[in-house]
Amino acid sequence: MSHRLRRRGAIVGVGASAQGKVPGATALSLAVDAFKRALDDSGLRKNQIDGLLTLRGQTSPEGEQNYLRLGETLGINPRWTGGMHMGGATAGALIQQAVLAIDAGMATHVACVYGDAAATGGGVFNRAQGWGDSSSIWGFMAAAANSAMTASRHMALYGTTSRQLGEVAVACRHHASLNPDAVMRQPITVDDHQASRWIVEPLHLLDCCLVSDGGVCVIVSSAEHARDLRQPVVPILGMGQAHTTQTLGREDWWYAPHQKAAVQDAYAMAGVGASDIDVAQLYDNFTISVLLWLEHAGFCAPGEAGAFVEGGRIRLGGQLPVNTAGGNLSESFMEGWLHIVEGVRQMRGQCGPRQVPGAEICLTTGRGMALNCANALVLGKG
Repeated sequence: MSHRLRRRGAIVGVGASAQGKVPGATALSLAVDAFKRALDDSGLRKNQIDGLLTLRGQTSPEGEQNYLRLGETLGINPRWTGGMHMGGATAGALIQQAVLAIDAGMATHVACVYGDAAATGGGVFNRAQGWGDSSSIWGFMAAAANSAMTASRHMALYGTTSRQLGEVAVACRHHASLNPDAVMRQPITVDDHQASRWIVEPLHLLDCCLVSDGGVCVIVSSAEHARDLRQPVVPILGMGQAHTTQTLGREDWWYAPHQKAAVQDAYAMAGVGASDIDVAQLYDNFTISVLLWLEHAGFCAPGEAGAFVEGGRIRLGGQLPVNTAGGNLSESFMEGWLHIVEGVRQMRGQCGPRQVPGAEICLTTGRGMALNCANALVLGKG
């Protein structure tokens, strides 16, 4: 793989609106708020933003938050723009698109923006999984169903336990307790996890991500321009994507093996391996997702992630701090956008009590649709 894009782009601004339940807000207003915060964070002027990429929120009326409407509301006319929908894989994919546009000379400063009002605006998380509605007649509804199948299979093959899944939930909640902007900050124990009600067996309530209102914006510039801006430079060292068009019919569908390919491509571009990663922001729509990412990213062998997360290994102070702001499970569910924001802040050294000392390389991952899409970013310090 060509490494020409290594350090070609850098994240120069991040911003997030209020999270959780924000009565009266819309997906569009939350996206605008996040954009303003990211712009202020970067030190750029609005008229310098010449690229705009969007992911429409789950509750956005058709057209409300596409790049045209958002650009109109922001008062900018970008040279280069577009939208994409790959669920939780979209944030990383849009950032990769921004780097490609910058490298091609199509834009200089690209804002990647997301907003949703799923908590107060009524979500669409009860859709059938798989293509069309063919799975709904079997009660296979919502994202929890396919992740429950993943968890069941992992348990059957490798002896993974529900208490090990609980270790992921506990770690994320501990990190959220140190994050003043997190939605869920009350610490929990593995026993609390075990006592929470079933959602889709073997997943408990505390295995599942939040449903949240909020907006997030990430601004990408060239590495050269980044040096002249307000914040410490956070170069994008490596990028990777991988996809499968197969769903339930494929035997290894539950394990999403293409996720490994996405991470390996990002590692190859960055010139790093799993042992070089100081902190990881791993997509966690459900606790089992973190276990799969740990295996795909090479932190442990297939089937060993359950044991890997025991004993505080993924908490701050452990071998590999994971989801240091709380993740989708406890910070807020922003389809993986906040994972990238936290990765940037860790690389800047701006995370206060949850800062990983000496962290220089961060892995972020995203996954979306019915386990079809995956991406990875390797972030570094300037």
